[in-house]
Amino acid sequence: MSSSITVPRFRTVITAVILVLGMIFTLPGAADGAVADSYDTVRFATFNASLNRFNAGDLATELSAPGSAQPDVIAEIIQRTRPDVLLINEFDYDAGDVALDGFQDNYLSVPHGNASAIYYPYRYTAPSNTGIYSGFDLDNSGTAGDFVPNDSFGFGFFPGQFGMAVYSMYPIDYDSIRTFQNFLWKDMPGALLPDDPAVAGPADWYSADELDVFRLSSKSHWDVPITIGKRTVHFLVSHPTPPVFDGPEDRNGTRNFDEIRFWADYIHPGRSGYIYDDNGGIGGLAANARFVIAGDQNSDPLDGDSIPGAIQQLLDHPKVNTKVTPSSAGAVEQSALQGRANTTHLSDPAFDTADFSDFAPGNLRADYVLPRKNMQMVGAGVFWPLASDPLFPLVGTFPFPSSDHRLVWIDVRP
Repeated sequence: MSSSITVPRFRTVITAVILVLGMIFTLPGAADGAVADSYDTVRFATFNASLNRFNAGDLATELSAPGSAQPDVIAEIIQRTRPDVLLINEFDYDAGDVALDGFQDNYLSVPHGNASAIYYPYRYTAPSNTGIYSGFDLDNSGTAGDFVPNDSFGFGFFPGQFGMAVYSMYPIDYDSIRTFQNFLWKDMPGALLPDDPAVAGPADWYSADELDVFRLSSKSHWDVPITIGKRTVHFLVSHPTPPVFDGPEDRNGTRNFDEIRFWADYIHPGRSGYIYDDNGGIGGLAANARFVIAGDQNSDPLDGDSIPGAIQQLLDHPKVNTKVTPSSAGAVEQSALQGRANTTHLSDPAFDTADFSDFAPGNLRADYVLPRKNMQMVGAGVFWPLASDPLFPLVGTFPFPSSDHRLVWIDVRP
């Protein structure tokens, strides 16, 4: 186990007035799919919002003032879908929570178009493995540090690039948050450690010394407990590495598979005994714990470059509810209009959540919000309007005004 333990940072504002305002803004909005018809539903969402920048501190500076174009569009999408609990992927981390609070104060709290402002009293972010230089030649180029992003624990040009953030209407149990930033890949039983095809022997892409420090999470895995009435729902969030940008060793594909597997094991008491968190806690969720798994998993069930069966580790899990699949008419329309790689896809285009290159890999289902089976799903959707919809300019086509991913939401009764 790595000797470096990261203490997560958090930010919370707790006053009676703010809590009341938060509850007012909790009502489900009219998004692309079915809308919950009861006040006791909770909307969970994930959004890879592409709020990443080229230099450390750039996002914090940008969000410290209102009026930046892309964050404005991202905020409006969130205001129109109105999640109660939201994960944002690709949100650069800064230790002072400047970006975390600035996005709330200068964008989410500011009405856009005819969409009302939205306020999240509870927010959380923590360090990411991206851009943390390992000191080793992880890409086997022959020189350690010749291209730092490839020789870091997660691809990034600076520590925290492509990080994550959680915004919640409901209280976050900050004292019970678990992070798994430092969990070592080799400590997962049966890990799909990549093999160098040019060298005899199995699973030898990384040396023994490299495996002694190499972390499973390309960003991090977080268990963020959300208090909803008298119940706790564990918001299990992550952003596995894309299964591309490597070679025949498939080091990113195998890592993506095992990053997805982590949550499949974590929610299964019989398989989670090997897991340890950044504070030394052992094991996964209790057998009766409620959870929602969320994030850009970078894995389509049938298309794209992930290892076959990668996302099925969650979709086919006996504890995961897949009764309702988030969908949109806009995804179907764009798949047909863009053609090319999309014409050979096997997955239903209605379920696509990401608008990737028309040539390869085409549009894919990459983003997921998956509740426990005993949590009733009463609605779900993907914010991907038709081209004729007045809201279509919020998503657009390449170059996108917001992100190449779409916000995905579900409504559940916890």
